[in-house]
Parts: sequence; structure tokens; C-alpha cells
Amino acid sequence: MKKAVYAGTFDPITYGHIDVINRATNIFDRIIVGVSARPKKTLFTLEERIEMINEVFKNNHRVIVKGFSSLLVEFVESVSAKTIIRGLRAVSDFDYEFQLALMNRKLKPEIETLFLMPSENYIFISSSLVKEIASLGGDVSKLVPPIVRKNLIKKFDIIP
Repeated sequence: MKKAVYAGTFDPITYGHIDVINRATNIFDRIIVGVSARPKKTLFTLEERIEMINEVFKNNHRVIVKGFSSLLVEFVESVSAKTIIRGLRAVSDFDYEFQLALMNRKLKPEIETLFLMPSENYIFISSSLVKEIASLGGDVSKLVPPIVRKNLIKKFDIIP
């Protein structure tokens, strides 16, 4: 079985992330969505982020969601995968992602990084922008799944 890990903060998961995951399922038998527990301060707890992603993919048995707090390459090894999926939205993402891929290769040369681009419909979406729009009462329904929108409304105490 060919497995890959798509890791990130997913604070929150967006339609762009979902598009990359769905594209990856066309290449791999199983996608492990690794939800990072150690990043910068997040709006949602690790448990909330995992719960939302599980809800989004509840009907897709090929997508498994797991939290992790180790180095990404160690997490990839722990789930017996050999590939890291990274999403690229714009040229500006490439420099940072390229550095990460090279560092991961230095740490574990047997693990490959594969870059995937989301559909042009989602290329402008970022979790940061979604949170900013939601915090100001803007409509994010075209950017995130209903479960995420519902949780954003609750977090920001917004009347829909």
C-alpha cells in the first residue's frame, strides 16, 4: 500500500487543503493527514482541528487523521510512509517549501517530498485569511466546509 503524509497546522482546514488531499488520493492508496501540535499559537486546539478534518473526510476511508508533535520526517516514518505531500499556492510559497523539503531530505534521504497545487479556484485561500475574514464577520462559506464555518462562528462568537 502506497501511503503519503500531508502535514500542516490546518487551523482551520480549507477547501484548498481538501483539494490537495483529494488530488493526493489519486496518486496514493492512503493519505495520512498529520495535524501538527507544535506550531505557532492556533485558534483551534489540536483535538478540534482533528475532529473537523475527520468530519470532512468521514466518508473517505483512504484518509486517516493523526496529530503529531515530532519532526515531520519522524512522523512519516512512524506511519510507515515514504512521501510527504506539500501544497503550493503561489511562487511565494515555493522558497519556504523548497527549504523545508531540502532539510527533510537531509534528515531522512529516503523520504521524498511531492508538491501539489490546488485547483485555481482555491489557490488564493489561506487559513490565516479565513480566520481574519471570519473574525470580522465575513462570509467564509465558499472557503471552508460547513463544519469549519460553524466552529469559526462559535470561536468568534459571531451571529450568522
